[in-house]
Amino acid sequence: MLSARERLLRRAAAELTNGMTVNLGIGLPTALMPFVASEVKVCVHSENGIAGMGAVASDHSKNRNLIDAGGSYVTTLAGAAFFDSATSFALVRSGRLHLSVLGAFEVAQNGDLANWIIPGKFTPGAGGAMELAQKARRVLVLTTHLDKNGNPKLLKRCTLPLTAPACVQRIITDLAVIDVTAQGFALRELRQGVSLDEVIAATAAPLLLPDTPIPYY
Repeated sequence: MLSARERLLRRAAAELTNGMTVNLGIGLPTALMPFVASEVKVCVHSENGIAGMGAVASDHSKNRNLIDAGGSYVTTLAGAAFFDSATSFALVRSGRLHLSVLGAFEVAQNGDLANWIIPGKFTPGAGGAMELAQKARRVLVLTTHLDKNGNPKLLKRCTLPLTAPACVQRIITDLAVIDVTAQGFALRELRQGVSLDEVIAATAAPLLLPDTPIPYY
C-alpha cells in the first residue's frame, strides 16, 4: 500500500507530459522522477548546469562531480548537456521551462510562495528559487499540508519572506490537490482515505468546493 508521500509523488508525476522541460526543486520534488511513467519523456533541468538529469544516484553509481542544485548525487540520461550558470539561468529567464516543481514553507491564496528562508534559521541562500518561481511557464508546489508543528502551510497571506508573488498555479499535498484561482484556493481532488472536513480544517484560508463529486488520487 502506498504511503501518503508516495501517493503525493505519484499524483504529481501525472502533471508531467512528453516534451516538457522541467526543473525539480529541493525537497519533495527531487524524489519525483521514479514515479514518472517510462513512456513519458521529459528533460529535467538543474540550475547548476545540467539538462537531461536522471534519478538520484544509488550508492554504487555516485559520481562526486555530478550533483544537482541541492547537492544530491544524480544520474544523467542519454543526450544530457552541461553548461555554465549563465547559460543555465538564461534558459530559466527566457521562459523555456515548461514547469517548475517546488517545495514550500507557505503558499497564499493568491499564489504567493514562501520557500527559501525561515528567519532565524540557517539557509545557504535563495539559490535559483526566486527565478524558477517567477519565470517558469507553470509552477507546481509539492508539500505537506501542515508543517512539522501541525500548522497550516496554505494561508490567506504568507507570513514568511516571499520567494515570488502570485506565481503558483497548483498545489499537491499529502491531503489534496488544490488550484490557485482568481477567487482563491479551489479544491480539485482528495487523497484516498482523507475526508473533506480534514482538508478544510488543515487549510487556513477559504476553500472553494466543486459542484460535482470530488475525485480521489
